[in-house]
Amino acid sequence: MWEYPLNLTAAQIDRLLMHAWEMGNAYFDYFFFKENCSYHILSLLEYANPDLNLRDRFYIWTIPADTVRAIVDYPGLAGTAIYRPSRSTIIKRKRLLLTDEEQMLSNRIMHNPDTIGDAAFAVLPVKRQAFVLDVASDYLRYKGEADDPEVTVYKERNRTVLTERSKLSIPSEDVQIRPFTKQPDVGHRTSRVTIGGGWRNHDTFEEVSFRSVYHNLLDPEPGYTPDAQIEAFAATVRRYNQADRVRVERATLVNIVSLAPIDDLFRAPSWRVNVGMDTIRRRGCQLCDNVVVDGGVGAAMESHMLNREVYFAFAEAEANYSKAYEERRHGGDVDRCDRPLEADAVGVVSTVSVRRYIGRHSLVCRLARNPCPELGGAGGLQPSRPRQ
Repeated sequence: MWEYPLNLTAAQIDRLLMHAWEMGNAYFDYFFFKENCSYHILSLLEYANPDLNLRDRFYIWTIPADTVRAIVDYPGLAGTAIYRPSRSTIIKRKRLLLTDEEQMLSNRIMHNPDTIGDAAFAVLPVKRQAFVLDVASDYLRYKGEADDPEVTVYKERNRTVLTERSKLSIPSEDVQIRPFTKQPDVGHRTSRVTIGGGWRNHDTFEEVSFRSVYHNLLDPEPGYTPDAQIEAFAATVRRYNQADRVRVERATLVNIVSLAPIDDLFRAPSWRVNVGMDTIRRRGCQLCDNVVVDGGVGAAMESHMLNREVYFAFAEAEANYSKAYEERRHGGDVDRCDRPLEADAVGVVSTVSVRRYIGRHSLVCRLARNPCPELGGAGGLQPSRPRQ
């Protein structure tokens, strides 16, 4: 969490507090994309200082990250951002300071505090013993305050660990916890416009793409949650030159990806959902609109062989609707494995999808975000001819 101190006068702070108090149980209609929580915070600040006019820059939608930028961009309004790490971040950062042997000892203590008496722990220097117990206690406290059916067990284990920790009689090491990402005001802007061109179906084309919000896995990561993607209200308009035809090539209502790399302590599912339309080529239809709804649940892992790589696999379900299909529906399940390779300035997502449709089978290989290899661009295997 990032905290931004506000440079308000005493009189402005009084106005803010009095206005918040007088609102009491006032009711507001909530509009997710426009008049949301961040929008009303700007309203509160404008009441404290009527000269701010922070809401004037938000016409259609209000993104929380953009409201932070509006506050930071206003001269003299915000001070230096202060980072307040979450408990899970503290645990992850501290574990990176443990040796492999100390991590194993810490994990064993988390599951069975009686292992504190083992010889492997006793031979550690006192400072390292204290640090290993601090990490174990941080994790047990985290689990003891979570919505977990074994919360009582974790609290009892933590009590035992703290009892042993108190016997060492030395203060805890002061560890500087670094954030995994930078503050939101330094991130890229949420809207994006791109232009491009290419060749498809023996015809050249130019296209313009617009994305209203928000962030893609391949966008620069500073200022955004790592391994997460939210895109909404995006469209690509393409003009085919020889055919002299302009059409919407693809559109996205919402596309969300949430990756949670698992390790020996944190195990959360990864998931994705997508609603939109794309263009397919099938039978006699060269440029057919195809409405697609798909989503899936899976798992992710990370490595550091090059810089930082995240591997993820999903079990997905997908439904399509298009006039290109004889019965105008196409449903099935998808097993999908992806590997984004992250470098300082380059991002690549490679995809292998094995699709099992009702009455049909196909194999698709994709590279670097090309959604349909048969459309040209990135190379890949053509889908096998559908079996009737």
